[in-house]
Amino acid sequence: MNPWFTQIPATHWLIRHYTGSVALFKKILVVCVGNICRSPTAEMLLRNALASSSITVTSAGLSARVGEAMEPAARQVLEAHGHSAEAFKARQITPDIVNESDLILVMEKQHVSQVLKIASHARGKVFLLGKWQSEREIQDPYRQGKAAFIHAHALIEDAVCSWAQRLGH
Repeated sequence: MNPWFTQIPATHWLIRHYTGSVALFKKILVVCVGNICRSPTAEMLLRNALASSSITVTSAGLSARVGEAMEPAARQVLEAHGHSAEAFKARQITPDIVNESDLILVMEKQHVSQVLKIASHARGKVFLLGKWQSEREIQDPYRQGKAAFIHAHALIEDAVCSWAQRLGH
């Protein structure tokens, strides 16, 4: 088990800060490359899974297509599973966004180092979304056809369920 996590009576997961103090996750950031496929899908699914909590979930991209809506195939798959992303607009990750986040979930191992280049002090709060699936990476479905989006959605949904369970929801 990761030394940054501590489970308390079956309802909450906490992060242990370098000061030794313990705080609940309040803000979760999900990151991918363009912020139009994987991270907005995970954002919507995790937000829905944590709806009964006070945790906020947002997303951003390492090379975001700023201001764009979700990629149409990603949006179609999301909507086919009962979720809406009408108001979504892609945004670029910044040091301020990293600083405001308590937990940062990325899709690929290389994204961890890219986030740390933006804000090196974020070490310890950046994890793969697929952490609980044996550190599974979720590959980018962009421009790979609808089947790739369906597959990515299934992997994201599985990972989101694991995180929501560990966050007490």
